[in-house]
Amino acid sequence: MPASFYRPLALVAVTAAVAAAPLHAEDAAPANSVAEDAASSQPAPPPPAPPPAFAMTRPVYDEAWATIGLGAGLVPSYAGSDDYIAFPLPLIVGRVGGVGVRPNGPGLAFDLLSPKPTLGKRKTRLALGPTFRLRNDRSARIGDPVAEAAGKIDTAVEVGANVAVSFPGVLRPLDTLSLGVQVRRDVLGAHDGTVIEPQVNYASPIGRAVVLQVQAGMEFVDDDFAATYFSITPAQRLASGLPTFTAEGGLNRAGTLAIVSYDLSGNALDGGWSLFGVGGYSRLLGDAAHTPLTSQRGDPNQFILGAGVGYTF
Repeated sequence: MPASFYRPLALVAVTAAVAAAPLHAEDAAPANSVAEDAASSQPAPPPPAPPPAFAMTRPVYDEAWATIGLGAGLVPSYAGSDDYIAFPLPLIVGRVGGVGVRPNGPGLAFDLLSPKPTLGKRKTRLALGPTFRLRNDRSARIGDPVAEAAGKIDTAVEVGANVAVSFPGVLRPLDTLSLGVQVRRDVLGAHDGTVIEPQVNYASPIGRAVVLQVQAGMEFVDDDFAATYFSITPAQRLASGLPTFTAEGGLNRAGTLAIVSYDLSGNALDGGWSLFGVGGYSRLLGDAAHTPLTSQRGDPNQFILGAGVGYTF
């Protein structure tokens, strides 16, 4: 699943200031009782000190934490398809040994500069680390029989690096805006190409229990990638009946994704069980949209919708 859950931290303030009113002695003593008069003239003892105005809750997000989850979603059967299939949406995000971990589509991205979560003032920071992603377009379940006749493609494993700059408190005190880019290359020979993905990510808590993350990004690919997934060779034309097509690289896709998580305890700080939902839209561009696999058999408009459950500890 794309997208990350970086849960912002917040202070939980507990206000309690109750002062007892001093009791006044009753004016019922005899006038000739000097001792009682003297006693009644003594000042009342001071009221007890009120409890502290603020109390801190210990968050689950400390030196090491993790959220593990699993969901299911509807996704296109291949890039450019208008047939949708159910697909598992695993969730792994956290910080272990000073290294941040977040989802990266069907894969993971690591942050070697991940700071320890803090309840204090946050600063602009740099994120840097390795990343990998599985790409299984037309490798297994292909919803269209004509596209399937054009041939299956081996699963690709793309490995590369991720760099991003994060700005805290852009619109709200606890939000974060990140600008970054990933560069990955296939290492298994499935497409032998390079993928570049610039991304903008915004995350913010909505109340105590809800966290919203919105991501917008683009995907640039080289000629090797485009030829593998979008070209139709003469042999594929004979097998499928689709016209031949020679695809070239360039801007391949642009889109946006939204992720909402809800903590079932009502407090996102204390960990435990949570629900998450995912919704996204992207549009194929360039030869990814012009290939017969998309223009004749599919749709350049691509959607994703899913939900799941996670546990934070």
